[in-house]
Amino acid sequence: MYKKMKLADTIRVAPDLLGKDVNENVKNALKHKLEGRIDKEIGAIVAITQINEIGEGHILVGDGAVYYDVNFDAIVFVPTIQEVIEGEVVETVDFGAFVSIGAMDGLLHVSQVTDDFMSYDGKNGRLVSKNGGRALSEGDKIRARIVAVSINEREPRESKIGLTMRQHSLGKFEWLEDARRPSAEKE
Repeated sequence: MYKKMKLADTIRVAPDLLGKDVNENVKNALKHKLEGRIDKEIGAIVAITQINEIGEGHILVGDGAVYYDVNFDAIVFVPTIQEVIEGEVVETVDFGAFVSIGAMDGLLHVSQVTDDFMSYDGKNGRLVSKNGGRALSEGDKIRARIVAVSINEREPRESKIGLTMRQHSLGKFEWLEDARRPSAEKE
């Protein structure tokens, strides 16, 4: 889920930038420091949208930079358990599919794709059902539910978001559309 949050931080503005526009320098320093950062409590900071207040600058002994206390607005992505999300399959592997759900990727394990047994077709790079004639491959748009969240601040790439499509109204968009059509149209 995306949220707009009011946050506060202390930001360092290098000495060579002090003669220029303070607001612009503080915003650029915030973007460089925080955008893309993942925090367990806040989530993934997607964008710094607005600077609300810049406090007085402080200079530390031995450092020519100025440190400002800043209050600002940010767009944050917070993956929440049981949240229904839509995304795109970015990679299929023998144990499942990686799905881009915005600021992060989630893992759709092969056992969570459908109730049918799914196997990996390495030659075509897709997951194929044993009986239903369904396939999931890169570029497919899906709707899934978040069932597990494990955020790792130190190694953001190690963060894990588990997904499932084995519930009603979840799955590949084409499968959902087929299920919505009256049975006379399907034939």
